[in-house]
Amino acid sequence: MEKLSIGRMAELNHTSVQTLRYYAKLGLLQPEYVDENTGYRYYGIKQCARLDMINYMKYLGMSLDRIKDWFDKEDVESIPEMLRQQADLIERKMTELDQMKKAVQVSIKNYDTYMNAPEDGLITSQHIPARKIYCYDSKVNIYEDTLETYEYILRELRSQAIVNHLPMAYFCNVGSIIRQKTMEQGLFESTEVFLFVDDDFDMQSGVEIIPEHDYLCIYCDSFFREREYAHKLFDYVNEHGYAIIGDYICEVVVELPIFHHDERNMFMKLQVPVKKA
Repeated sequence: MEKLSIGRMAELNHTSVQTLRYYAKLGLLQPEYVDENTGYRYYGIKQCARLDMINYMKYLGMSLDRIKDWFDKEDVESIPEMLRQQADLIERKMTELDQMKKAVQVSIKNYDTYMNAPEDGLITSQHIPARKIYCYDSKVNIYEDTLETYEYILRELRSQAIVNHLPMAYFCNVGSIIRQKTMEQGLFESTEVFLFVDDDFDMQSGVEIIPEHDYLCIYCDSFFREREYAHKLFDYVNEHGYAIIGDYICEVVVELPIFHHDERNMFMKLQVPVKKA
């Protein structure tokens, strides 16, 4: 047998010496011969077949532990079932990647909105298509409590989303709602927070559609200034002969990076659906 040094074995197989040492440590691929005097490791060329199989199974997405388990069992009949399980795993990962891609696209769009937003305090009119949301009622008025309470409410929203199998990618877009009836009573109260979900997301408990409407909008860069800016919006509605015809929406357009403090740094779009009275 021609003895191949660990370096030559690595070179022939386009891998690294560190990888071969790690495979030996795991018991996946042991050298055929170890010199007792020098400790040098030597491989046989036939062992490349086993290394090819390891690399192929890694390419299929299998873990090294699972590959070793399969080698140890030496059960050829288990291969089809193992491959079917791996195909299912790949399918789930593809779904997750698709959701991640959508989340990135939404984030790009939202950051473009942030970069091109009207000047502070300027009220604009926008036609906004229908949007689907998953809504959670915390039973706590977020405007009468601290930012810390709001953070706990968001934890509850996340927990409910997990229970209902919503992708975590949806957390790139959150918001809160003040219902029209509450506004008509002159109250600025909201206990409900939500996530935007895809248009094709199944209707279920907590999922609703924000109707397509013309909206008056104003942008706000602080949780603590939302009430002030919302009242500017309401005053504009009254002064310009509009009627509110739906719920008030506070949409978090982007979560800005937290550089100098720990609290959430939100850029929000406050919006109310209107028509001329």
